[in-house]
Amino acid sequence: MRVLLLGGHGKVALHLTPLLLNRGWNVTSVVRNPAHETEILALGQGHKGTVKVLVSSLEDVKSPSDAQVIIDTATPDYVVWSAGAGGVGGPARTIAIDQEAAKHFMTASFATPGISKFLMVSYLGSRRNQPSWMPDDQWAGLVKTNLEVLPTYAKAKIEADEYMTALAEQRKRASGSLPPFQAINLRPGILTNQPATRKVALGTTPNGRGSVTREDVAIVADLLLSRADTEGWIDLVNGEEDVEEAVDRVAREKIDAVAGEDVEGMVKRFFP
Repeated sequence: MRVLLLGGHGKVALHLTPLLLNRGWNVTSVVRNPAHETEILALGQGHKGTVKVLVSSLEDVKSPSDAQVIIDTATPDYVVWSAGAGGVGGPARTIAIDQEAAKHFMTASFATPGISKFLMVSYLGSRRNQPSWMPDDQWAGLVKTNLEVLPTYAKAKIEADEYMTALAEQRKRASGSLPPFQAINLRPGILTNQPATRKVALGTTPNGRGSVTREDVAIVADLLLSRADTEGWIDLVNGEEDVEEAVDRVAREKIDAVAGEDVEGMVKRFFP
């Protein structure tokens, strides 16, 4: 398999790259800074797959056609979005990358016949409505963060996630004429740099302010990509369940944390 990894020098992506390579998959890692190429190429040492670096600024992706140029260069089977402005460059840059460029890559990926999976690394608080499994105090904390701490980031992620959900729903409705497509929205809590615990709360989690190591996010992303039965919104924080068992449970029980959101409204908004 060939994977296009957007945001290849991000901390989650640096953990994810060797996991994908260890499966014998080939990775094209997209980075903005050419100085990062040597570090990423070194990740390929000792693994079955190969890694290539594509130097390109996601901030310059202004249309699905721009995204398609990168996709056509990499010719991937799967696309992983692990990119973001990271709070650098102000609100306009956050919207340009986390919202608009993400949407352009989703549009192009869903329309490319050879691509069958798109995994978005999103954010646990990216939602409009309080889910039934989340207590009031936890939801209030998320709302406060979205409104007061990360307003532009939250807006961008909600827009991108809802667009992805609408695209996936449209795809399902046209399933008779299109091949299967896995749209996976992985939604970690507060990211930390501690070593992986391999213990998670996955799928739906009442802990709206929980944290998770970046390495555990990468492990979960790798496991989700390795299966043909994973899709939808998947919340993630560190917890007590073994990571392999958690992924198997979420897939087997078809858990989707989009529950409680207005999916039909998303479809009508983006595809009136």
